[in-house]
Amino acid sequence: MDYVILDTNILLLDPNAYLKFPNKHIIIPLIVIEELDSFKREMTSIGKAAREIIRAIDLLRTKGKLTEGVKLENSSILQVFILENLEELPEGLDRVIKDNYLLSTGIKLKKVYNKKVTIITKDADLRIKADVLGIHAEDYNTNHSDTIEKLYTGERIIQTTEEWIDKFYHNEELIWNVEKPNFALDYIEPIVVNEYITLKSERKSALARAHKSGRLIHIKEKKILNIIPKNREQRFTIDALLDPEIQLVTIAGRAGTGKTLLALAAGLYQVLENQLYKKLLVARPVIPMGRDIGFLPGELEEKIKPWMQPIYDNLEFLLENDENEEIYQKEKIDKKRDIHTTLDYLKQMGILDVEPLTYIRGRSIPRQFIIIDEAQNLSPHEAKTIITRAGIGTKIVLTGDYYQIDHPYLNLYTNGISYTFNKMMGQPIFAHVTLEKGERSELAELASKLMEL
Repeated sequence: MDYVILDTNILLLDPNAYLKFPNKHIIIPLIVIEELDSFKREMTSIGKAAREIIRAIDLLRTKGKLTEGVKLENSSILQVFILENLEELPEGLDRVIKDNYLLSTGIKLKKVYNKKVTIITKDADLRIKADVLGIHAEDYNTNHSDTIEKLYTGERIIQTTEEWIDKFYHNEELIWNVEKPNFALDYIEPIVVNEYITLKSERKSALARAHKSGRLIHIKEKKILNIIPKNREQRFTIDALLDPEIQLVTIAGRAGTGKTLLALAAGLYQVLENQLYKKLLVARPVIPMGRDIGFLPGELEEKIKPWMQPIYDNLEFLLENDENEEIYQKEKIDKKRDIHTTLDYLKQMGILDVEPLTYIRGRSIPRQFIIIDEAQNLSPHEAKTIITRAGIGTKIVLTGDYYQIDHPYLNLYTNGISYTFNKMMGQPIFAHVTLEKGERSELAELASKLMEL
């Protein structure tokens, strides 16, 4: 049975990581337990993960002696390993650095038991040092055996003829869920339900979605509040946001592509205008760029304002538009009030909630339009926790830019938004859209393209 050593950052990213390696001897060095203890008091996702894995290991303690190994349900063995010395490390490596305990543990296990030893860590520096010392090391994703070569974009372009496009516009059915759709000129990879399609000929084009009925449906331009879609991808986004059959939507895109604004507009419209949902709930993870929320002065509302300001900016833009006067009258909102008073009024009436992500855990949320902004900073475990909060009649929208991840243990493939659409693609109640074209301003679009880091 091969040995797998788990680093602290793996358990903080996914508290169930120790269960993802069947038929292995799982090693958790004692130094990792000590590190978990240093995180457990934090009121963050990392603190929550630390508490969860500590409880899990404590429960295993009742089933056997941890230092000798406890058998898991997946036929693996979990052992808390005590390293007596660091003599196996070569000269020059700092004995104080905790990561070097993992290296020493790997060297000792390989030397004593002559078995394959793998260190699983998100720390690239540790993987480099392990490789130099002859210890196999790997990064971690939540499915471990899966490799994601290409991110799902939620749309594709299919070359066809003008005849087929004319048939589509004249409401003739185009069937997509067959081995080779006859409207495609060349072989195409299988289409999945709710994937967005651009049918293109030399002179004509049409926008469609692969409906669960098996036919392509036409995507028409829809205006919500004062927002008119400015490009093809925004039309796809509005279609997904307004379809009540689609209960989960993920929207990925760079800054300025309109993902948050479109989600807020669709949420407000469906709460205020057709009252499909009783409340708009907007949340985002608090990833501090310096001092965390506990050190900021004032009450909770004042503490969270710096993190929630982008949400308020978009809400102000939507509510200030004169074209929405009819909705204001319907909801008895006085347009003469200043915008902050209007937002406070919507909150007092129970129509709008803007809050940190922490406060929606543990709740069951029915008939609400929920927007989780900056979802690229969610771990897969957090994304699952949030989505499973959805009650009857609730729609959840995750928005984010997976090229701007602030979380130290996440990457392009393991962040919450990528994990969600990778798992949910093809489900009839799910749709994903990728926004590429920036619409904020010419300057913002130019900077986004040319100033890549």
